[in-house]
Amino acid sequence: MLSVDEAAGHIAAGFPRREAERVSIAKAAGRVLAEDMFATTDQPPAPMSAMDGYAVRAADVADVPKQLRVVGSSPAGRPFSGRLNSGEAVRIFTGGVVPEGADSIVIQEDTNSSEGAVIVREAPDAGQHVRPKGLDFSAGTPLAAAGRRLSARDVSLLAAANFAELSVVRRPRVALVATGDELSRPGEKRNAGGIVASSTFALAAMVEKWGGIVDDIGILPDRAEAFAELPQRTHGADLIVTQGGASVGDHDLVQSALKPHGFVLDFWKIAMRPGKPLIFGRLNETPLLGLPGNPVSAMVCALLFLRPAIAAMLGTPYTPAIERMRLAAPLKANGIRQDYVRTRIVSRADGRYAEPFAMQDSSMQKIFAEADGLIVRKIGAPAAKAGDDVDVLLLNEA
Repeated sequence: MLSVDEAAGHIAAGFPRREAERVSIAKAAGRVLAEDMFATTDQPPAPMSAMDGYAVRAADVADVPKQLRVVGSSPAGRPFSGRLNSGEAVRIFTGGVVPEGADSIVIQEDTNSSEGAVIVREAPDAGQHVRPKGLDFSAGTPLAAAGRRLSARDVSLLAAANFAELSVVRRPRVALVATGDELSRPGEKRNAGGIVASSTFALAAMVEKWGGIVDDIGILPDRAEAFAELPQRTHGADLIVTQGGASVGDHDLVQSALKPHGFVLDFWKIAMRPGKPLIFGRLNETPLLGLPGNPVSAMVCALLFLRPAIAAMLGTPYTPAIERMRLAAPLKANGIRQDYVRTRIVSRADGRYAEPFAMQDSSMQKIFAEADGLIVRKIGAPAAKAGDDVDVLLLNEA
């Protein structure tokens, strides 16, 4: 059996970055940049006023009070076209271009205005309330690096830099396939002795959040002939993810049923709990990740193996969100598989503690939904007592 780290590294290494495509700036939030972005203009493009008031020459108002002649105005978007000379002022508003010759802004609260003139009562420092040209960024300034997932703030910055379109990495297309005679969709009549195919919806949400696009292929029954059309139905996918059928029982058909249709196994079985029966291979040219049918096992495996695969296809760095914290209750020694123990995280006066759930059966989704993290227990880890430090994979970050 492979270790978790070996399997995750091997899977991620098999996925080169997808090609780039151009999208409107309006559709760019959440996408991953395919190229470095540099400013092509200055922002602001000219000196701008940060306040409502009067543009003046600081030397003219070194001694106050001082009366100046008002020769025009400069509201935002309508600059004053002349040059400010000694003894003159221009009425200006926030965002207005500072006229040539002016070097300071007197806020309107520090003035008294009369017909064609203004009396300055407080002397400004040179440059006061003036936003210089290029204050935010100037031409050539790096704005965002390739591989960055664009936030709303990033999109605003790039829009301010006058980019109408961006080159982003194509979102990887992930085909989800559930398998098993026992499965039905939520709201449908359940099969005898059956259960609802719930993990499909968790996996779809994960893929979308991590930057992929989901093709939900549906549920395949436990019959070999049902798998014959899977290559055609998943055509165009960057990755096929099956749920269930990954073990070796008479009804676990993923490997055997797909082999005649071009499936080649890379590796099978991971030294972990939950999630040991995991498959990785290729269906013709398309990578295939076979997750366990157990929903909790499938979700844990998705966090550990599917997420880094999507990150690799997007060209983004991926590091698991692991935090070191204290153990709130003892744990027994671990065995030959790396264990992921569902835990609450509680804050105390002396720090954050991991409080493992008493029940850890992998069929219990309610506990998984209530968990804040997974305590990572290495193979052969000795017994741990309350207060010991442990690594916790944070679920809310994932």
